[in-house]
Amino acid sequence: MSMTDPLGDMITRIRNGQSAGASMVMSPASKFRVNVLDVLQREGYIRGYERVEDEGHPHLRIELKYHEGEPVIRTIKRVSKPGRRVYSGIADLAQICNGLGIAILSTPRGVLSDAEARAQNVGGEVLCNVI
Repeated sequence: MSMTDPLGDMITRIRNGQSAGASMVMSPASKFRVNVLDVLQREGYIRGYERVEDEGHPHLRIELKYHEGEPVIRTIKRVSKPGRRVYSGIADLAQICNGLGIAILSTPRGVLSDAEARAQNVGGEVLCNVI
């Protein structure tokens, strides 16, 4: 069965894993998912990830991060969806929880956090918000 929203699937796996208290979750691998995971790791929301082979198919093992028993990611929400794409210029990009959260953007310079996009002065598609 084909998947219409691979990034939404990975975000849901992370959300479900953290609500269950899991130390890691598995997700099918793709370059786009790896780029989003790079941003989450740089910003300190996950411990890390690695690419593994499972029955001949590439998967990503995502290590979730907790602080004093609570998940570091309180909410992670998909903004731009396959049925409704959301684009934002750098001037229109709102701060998430007054700077306590991040927005992940797909820009012409790659997948970046909102702070990195502001520093490089580029806008793009708002993929998700993380608090």
